[in-house]
Amino acid sequence: MYETHVTVVGNVVTPINPRRLADGTLVANFRVGSSERRYDRATGGWIDGDRLYVDVRCWRRLAQNAMASLVKGDPVVVTGRLYTREYEHEGQRRSSVTLDAQTVAADLSHCTATVTRNRKAASPEQAASTGDDSDGGQGRMVDTSDRTEVGADAARDGEGTAPRLVGAIPGGQA
Repeated sequence: MYETHVTVVGNVVTPINPRRLADGTLVANFRVGSSERRYDRATGGWIDGDRLYVDVRCWRRLAQNAMASLVKGDPVVVTGRLYTREYEHEGQRRSSVTLDAQTVAADLSHCTATVTRNRKAASPEQAASTGDDSDGGQGRMVDTSDRTEVGADAARDGEGTAPRLVGAIPGGQA
């Protein structure tokens, strides 16, 4: 069957909502809002156009990374399979547009980011012998407009493992 794949550029408009399925699979849900911006020649300025809100669903490792990296308000680019879900609420038929995410990334036109690559989990013996961080070294974008920036040295825990927090400054410069 044919699938509709799209890319949506916008902002996270809800907190990341994680849950586990009965089989233990991790799923993270959030909404992305995207507003059209266009130049109005009559007024000589930019105006807001149509708005789009999409429910985003992330699975497994992508869900884990989204939970560790995103907060409400972060600028993102999401690519995945788009579909419409119909349901009934209080006797009314409604529909919702859902994006089953394959990729979620920071929108670097609105923020800066430092990437921390996830490593495959090592066995306890390997981690002990190499000093490797066996939790996968999750990255996190930090909005420093209302929080203190966390540098690589400050992000290390007392045992000297790899940095886990990553700076992302909306409107910031590299």
